[in-house]
Formats: sequence, structure tokens, C-alpha cells
Amino acid sequence: MVAREPGRTLADRLNHLFAGMTVRNGQEFSNEQVASAIVATGVTISQSYIWQLRKGRKDNPTFKHLQALAAFFGVPVSYFFDDEVTDRVDEQLVRLRAEQARLTEIMDSSDAQLMALRAGELSPRGRRQVMDLLDVVHRLEQAERDSGPQG
Repeated sequence: MVAREPGRTLADRLNHLFAGMTVRNGQEFSNEQVASAIVATGVTISQSYIWQLRKGRKDNPTFKHLQALAAFFGVPVSYFFDDEVTDRVDEQLVRLRAEQARLTEIMDSSDAQLMALRAGELSPRGRRQVMDLLDVVHRLEQAERDSGPQG
């Protein structure tokens, strides 16, 4: 269980989400990335406003902004003001980070596993094409082994 931090501010909670939700390379989302994604949903928000929220210089955002931030990070809006919800989401984030670390370790440990993970992101047609290509390469290598030096 995640230890409850008494008196967590909006800035604390928002920064915790930034730290817990990273882009594929493991880096935090930038304020600009978050603002751009939110603006794309039709909600007006700037990177400087997000920076002010994260620094605690602004601490009373509109509900619309809280909804947009919550939607971006995939958490309920109550994350920002309900300690029980915050604790529950934080526990899920800990598990998510552990799972991401495990997947990263798997991907780094084996080319075959990395290929399988990437294939999972392909369309069904793309996976069939990859399998066909793997079958051709497998048959070629098998033929090379079978026709190796004979005594």
C-alpha cells in the first residue's frame, strides 16, 4: 500500500502523475506535450498554466481544466481532491511502473521477445506478412544446415 502523504497539494498530485506516467522512452511528459494533447480535445490550456499548477503558483483551476488533466493521465478527476482515490490510483501507478520495468527488461533481454512484442502492435495483415517472412528465413536457414559439409 502507498503511504499516505498528509496535506498533498494539487501541485504534489499533478507532479506525481507526471512522474508516474512517462512517454515510451521513460521520460516525463513535458508541460507542452500535455497542453498540446489537451488543446487537441478542445479545452484551452497553456503549457505555462500547467507549469504554474505544477509549481503551486496557481492552485484553483477550473473544473474543466481538472477534467482535462485527469483525462490525459487516465485518472478520475477526484484524484486531485479525494485522498482515498489518490491513494488507490497511486497504488495502481506503482504496479504499472513495475510492469513497465518488467516489460522493458524482457524487451532488452531477447531479440525474439522484442520481435514478438512489436508484432503484437501490428495489424493482423502485418503479422501475417511478418510470419510469412519468418517462414522463408527459417526454411533458408534450415536448408543451409541440411546441406552443410558432408564427409
